[in-house]
Amino acid sequence: MAATTTLKLPEDLKARIVAAAEHAGKSPHAFMVEALERQIERDEKRRSFVQDALDSAADIDAGGPVYAMEDVAAYIQAKAVGKSLKWPQPANKPKPTAKRKAG
Repeated sequence: MAATTTLKLPEDLKARIVAAAEHAGKSPHAFMVEALERQIERDEKRRSFVQDALDSAADIDAGGPVYAMEDVAAYIQAKAVGKSLKWPQPANKPKPTAKRKAG
């Protein structure tokens, strides 16, 4: 079910939205809804990315594995061209309680 909201826009922004919507063959309403959806998706992805980084940092702080940049880069480059390589070995010796995330 759709919820109704009121959005006050500066006249120049509204004119730009109308022009862009016409160019895209959409109503201004549809254009704004899609723009808001894209922005929310970007925000959610950004927050997820930051949380993943914080979780990884906490894993490392707890003694999790650390990998040499060169080994990881070689692995990613090989995967990008379809080669099969084993995941690199950690450059440190992880503590026994640390869990490695699947990669």
